[in-house]
Amino acid sequence: MIPFDQFNDAQFSSDECGDTMWNEANLNPESDQNSQRLPLPPFTYETALLKVQLAEDLWNSKNPELVSLAYSQDTKWRNRSEFISGREKVKQFLTQKWKKELGYRLKKELWNFSENRIAVRFEYESHNEKGQWFRSYGIELWEFNENGLMVNRIASINDAPIDENERRIF
Repeated sequence: MIPFDQFNDAQFSSDECGDTMWNEANLNPESDQNSQRLPLPPFTYETALLKVQLAEDLWNSKNPELVSLAYSQDTKWRNRSEFISGREKVKQFLTQKWKKELGYRLKKELWNFSENRIAVRFEYESHNEKGQWFRSYGIELWEFNENGLMVNRIASINDAPIDENERRIF
C-alpha cells in the first residue's frame, strides 16, 4: 500500500486498467445465494488485492446481472445519498447507472483491509447523453460474509467535469 503522503494520481493514468482477471469462471459464478465468491475472508494483502482487481474487472463489464452476483441477497449499500437494500435493487440501480453514465471505465486501488473488510480508492470516467465527460472520485468501504459475498458497501463519490482530451482511463 502507498503511504498517504506519497500518494499521487499517476497510478490512475496507467493503461493497465482492469481486465486482468477477465474470464468466465471469475465473471460467471454460480448464482446460488450460498455460492462462494473467491477470495474469501480473512484477507491477506495478496487476496485483498485480488478481490479489488476482480471487482474492478466485474464493474468494467457493465453487466448488472453479473455484478450483482458479487453481493449477498440482503446486501446493504449507501451510494452517494442513495440507500439500496438487496441484490435485486442493486441490479436495478446498476442498470439505470449505466444507461446514464456512458463510456464508463473504472480503476480501483486497494487502500486498506482487515479480516473481512476492504477499503478502496477509485475513480471512473463516463459521459452523459450530451457528451459531457466526468471524472468521478471516491472511496468505498466493503464488508464481506464468510462466503466472500459483499454484505455492506458504503460509497462516497464526487464528480468533476472534464474535457474528453483530459481522460486518463481507457
